[in-house]
Amino acid sequence: MSALALGILLIPTAAWSHGIESSVTRLQSVSDALILQSRFSNGEPTSDALVRLVAPDGKALDLGRTDRQGKLSFAMPSRVDGDWELQVDGGPGHRDYLEIPVQQGKAEPDQISEQQHPNPLAWISALGATAMLLGLQRIRRHR
Repeated sequence: MSALALGILLIPTAAWSHGIESSVTRLQSVSDALILQSRFSNGEPTSDALVRLVAPDGKALDLGRTDRQGKLSFAMPSRVDGDWELQVDGGPGHRDYLEIPVQQGKAEPDQISEQQHPNPLAWISALGATAMLLGLQRIRRHR
């Protein structure tokens, strides 16, 4: 297989997928209940996405899956503090990460921030680009 073909095959498919945009709000009628709303960047709801809450110590708690509208209501575990990570997994290339600060056992939805996680396929893309460049140099030397 040529280096060019190898480089093209190794380009991550996430480049052609839709990102996920999520938000968390507090349910007005219940002070401890939070509502996650998750959508793809094209506006479609992120339905049936697995939602996980990761504690500051790294322990994960599966919260469930989003409904057809991309929503999931949940409550933070009682008596917790620190920065928790909310993960929304809509399938390969479709993930969102939100940091939820918790003070005195209460989540602070106004201070939630989106986390940037490295693309796990980025090294494959870099490898493909390197192989492509090396292949092009070999072609030029043989001419």
